[in-house]
Amino acid sequence: MDKDLQTKLHESLGELYLTTVRKVYAEQAGRASLDSLSYEQYLFNLVEQECAIRRNKRIERLLRESHLPLEKNIDTFDKNRLPKKVIHQVNTLLNGEFLGYKENILVFGNPGSGKTHLVCALGHELICKGKSIYFTTCAILLQELLLAKRELKLPRVLKKLNRYNAIIIDDIGYVQQDKEEMEVLFTLLAERYERGSVMITSNLPFSKWEKIFKDPVMTTAVIDRIVHHSVILELNIPSYRMDQAKKRKMQEER
Repeated sequence: MDKDLQTKLHESLGELYLTTVRKVYAEQAGRASLDSLSYEQYLFNLVEQECAIRRNKRIERLLRESHLPLEKNIDTFDKNRLPKKVIHQVNTLLNGEFLGYKENILVFGNPGSGKTHLVCALGHELICKGKSIYFTTCAILLQELLLAKRELKLPRVLKKLNRYNAIIIDDIGYVQQDKEEMEVLFTLLAERYERGSVMITSNLPFSKWEKIFKDPVMTTAVIDRIVHHSVILELNIPSYRMDQAKKRKMQEER
């Protein structure tokens, strides 16, 4: 290729931010010539590589921003422990269509039943589909929201959270919070209503949520909003950690 043309091509590809094409077009041109590829096929191969690299970089960025535990993914989750109904529900949710409908995922179960691992595994799969997910425990989220409220920055923080396709709030009700903290949580859930999905885990059924929100009116309002468009997963199964502990004890006794 003419040197001036090559320089101009490099500059143009840089201006268009086609960094992968700029790196590989010469090598791909040689292969295309050897394989007698058409111009269209050569161009497609270049564009395909550019798209693949961009997808991978986007997934890496979404994963970093999600704060999801890396080890809690679908490969490390034992779906066979789940009830058949829940397995079917999870398989349906993996396609991510519920995000388009702004549906919520509510996961209930005893401590150790795998609630956190399950929602995190779903989160990882959704990120692989290019969706933005944010993971936090309820306790940490409330601290951040309360601090933002005191610093008069709550609207800004809520706006930032609204950019995510889904917010995972882990362990609602696990730690007792005061009324002011529950009020900011209500504000977040009201803000998300029909605008974005939330994925919530809790060891308390709805009948006991008044203990969380401290007020019957607020409790009813919260439940009404999150249940209106939702999928409920009930993990009525033994504790995974207890099962593992029993297995280890049996092996030690042999």
